[in-house]
Amino acid sequence: MYKRLQRTLLIALLAALPATANAELNVFACEPEWAALAGELGGGLVEAYSATTALQDPHYIQARPSLIAKVRQADLVICSGAQLEIGWLPALLQKANNRNVMPGTPGYMEASSYVLRLNATTDLDRAKGDIHPQGNPHIQTNPHNIAVVARILSDRLQELDQVNSRYYDDYFEKFITAWNEAIIEWEERAVDLVGRRAIAHHRSWVYLFDWLGIEEVANLEAIPGLPPTAAHLGKLTSEFSAGGADVIVRAPYQHAKPSEWLSERTGITAIVLPLTVGGTEEATDLYSLFDDIVARLNGAINDD
Repeated sequence: MYKRLQRTLLIALLAALPATANAELNVFACEPEWAALAGELGGGLVEAYSATTALQDPHYIQARPSLIAKVRQADLVICSGAQLEIGWLPALLQKANNRNVMPGTPGYMEASSYVLRLNATTDLDRAKGDIHPQGNPHIQTNPHNIAVVARILSDRLQELDQVNSRYYDDYFEKFITAWNEAIIEWEERAVDLVGRRAIAHHRSWVYLFDWLGIEEVANLEAIPGLPPTAAHLGKLTSEFSAGGADVIVRAPYQHAKPSEWLSERTGITAIVLPLTVGGTEEATDLYSLFDDIVARLNGAINDD
């Protein structure tokens, strides 16, 4: 586990950094990982709110009045982008009518725009399910992507609150040093995962698998975004009953029954991984999110 003493000392150092004003920025994050990152980079000068929780599918959220009010008060809106929030974010922005956080302004940021998106496609046929032409939006499962977004987000905070620019810059430098050290440790702990094969409920983990060298060999969903069918699960049972996969992975908000059904018939271990902060009891912040992901994957592999 990432060294708790080092993290405690880091938090103490960050808390001691001087701020030249008591003003704070209101950050509206579409997903918990970006709210957590804003908190890491802004400290006491940032109040971050997440529109979704780790137990919700971020594709499907209602544009509730409470969310409209939060966007109206926001100085910065940060979302994953790549059309992940296309079903609800445009309505929020329109109804909130906050010109400072509209696309194209410094107050609006799509995190996935700053990293290499995987699985981009020119196929726009919605009959094929949950398609993201701009690429897979779940970039937060690779900590190197978090590091890239952290630099851009820190720059935005400095641009929006120039009085406290040095404060945000100091916070970033402390964060990125600790984060890069944590990445080295996670990669050392995950060395046995390289070359393993996974079946995923949904294509939520492509960046995680790419980072750790895990091969995604199948999905429980025959059509992305639609519940697994009995026919497709039967096909997977025939295909993997003699081996060919090491673990079945789902997110906390995805129904357990399909992965457990397949696990019972194939002997492949089925696990839940936190897709974002709050996805498990252990994943309470960005550091423990990856602590828990690596620990759960290692546990599943070692059970074999």
